Amino acid sequence: MSAGLSADPALARLADAVLIPPFPGERAPRWVLAALERGLAGVTIFGPNIAGPEQLATLTAQLRTAGGQPLLAIDEEGGDVTRIGHLTGSRYPGNAALGAVDDVSLTAAVHRALGSDLAALGISVDLAPSVDVNTAADNPVIGIRSFGSDPDLVARHAAAAVSGLQAAGVAACAKHFPGHGSTSADTHHGIVTIEASVAELRRRDLPPFAAAIAAGVRGVMPGHLRVPELTGDEPATLSVAALTGLLRGELGFTGVIISDALEMRAVRGVYGIPEAAVRAVAAGTDLLCLGRDTGEDSYLAVRQALSEAVTAGRLPVARLEEARQHVAQLRSWLAAQHPGRPDGDGGQAAHIGLVAARRAVRLSAVPPPLADPVLVELQAAENIAVGSVPWGLGPWLPSGRVLRVPARLPVSDAATVIATALSRSAGRSLVVVVRDAHRDPAARAVITGLLAARPDTVVVDMGLPLWRPPDGLHVATYGAARANAQAAAEVLGLAR
Repeated sequence: MSAGLSADPALARLADAVLIPPFPGERAPRWVLAALERGLAGVTIFGPNIAGPEQLATLTAQLRTAGGQPLLAIDEEGGDVTRIGHLTGSRYPGNAALGAVDDVSLTAAVHRALGSDLAALGISVDLAPSVDVNTAADNPVIGIRSFGSDPDLVARHAAAAVSGLQAAGVAACAKHFPGHGSTSADTHHGIVTIEASVAELRRRDLPPFAAAIAAGVRGVMPGHLRVPELTGDEPATLSVAALTGLLRGELGFTGVIISDALEMRAVRGVYGIPEAAVRAVAAGTDLLCLGRDTGEDSYLAVRQALSEAVTAGRLPVARLEEARQHVAQLRSWLAAQHPGRPDGDGGQAAHIGLVAARRAVRLSAVPPPLADPVLVELQAAENIAVGSVPWGLGPWLPSGRVLRVPARLPVSDAATVIATALSRSAGRSLVVVVRDAHRDPAARAVITGLLAARPDTVVVDMGLPLWRPPDGLHVATYGAARANAQAAAEVLGLAR
């Protein structure tokens, strides 16, 4: 593949200038370092690249040395979606918790602290925040990642999050344009169609993007979302009408348009990654994120496809030049930043995540003291965006006191779980921890059955509390980050 590009080095450099591929492992492979030396725009860091803060800082330093300040991007939303905290859980609550508190100064402070952490680790671009308005209760991919279901609330917190991250010298990227919150399917698995008029998008989904743009957001990420009235049969990622017309034209965005992962089935399954890359750039995308599980072969294939599309006249070279210029402007902005830790806060920035998580907890009543508690942890089906991240109250209880129930439990097995939990908790307090019970009929059956037998059961929902049991003590954390778990453990007297 690389031999074909060598015939036109100028096209090869243009292709590299719009790519931020991933790589496997905790050390940069030789091909990544060589590509950075040639002018690759940067790379995307994922959880498997991270063993801990010291290792990550060493890795990013090596990447910067090779590439002369390349873009080092990461998908770090805080809350449930964390890469730097994927081994322990994030110390910052996510958007749902911040929206529940509804204090924009707190949202800005949390994101500035998060941005400061990223900057200290050598990360320059955060593929966050999610500014989707979560209007579909059964949304399988946004949910807890959204500030809420009200466009005005989401808009003001979108602006605060962008301001906080960028005050720390890290470029923010508002996603998933034109809005993923009204969907009941996940674009990781296939293309999603939004049956809404453009007028409805303007009223419901676009205000947070307009607010983020007004706050100076440096990046916007389109989603693999088909809106027939706007994009026809194509997803927004590949739509001139969505990107060049609506985003740049009507909303006036002048920053960098960054694609969502091109390995997601919504586009890969229809076009393949190389062809999707060509179409995305032609539509107005400036920077291509390929996805966590792609490697050198995908990078080379996309590089080759871009070059061949220019040669064939399918992709104007002027469009690639424009994309490179937008990326260069982002680099210039980053080079001008001189972030530091927030000062004058008496050290509060180091603990702002826990402060926010505590403020987000909602109780149906004051919990009584727990007596030698047993914990039933109802595992949730894994969300690809979230990945496998530790959660729950297990760290505050001896391992023998935790009954973990696997995800996707058949409703018919609920009675067995109930019987086991009641047997183990005889003479003890009983605590049930769940995520998004509204989406899990088996979890609801277990909770309802336990409450019928043990009305003193405490239910802790670490997702969106859209379903609440009719009786019993209910604790809502609006997220399953480490900070949310500690706040719940404190409320229940499990932690001090």
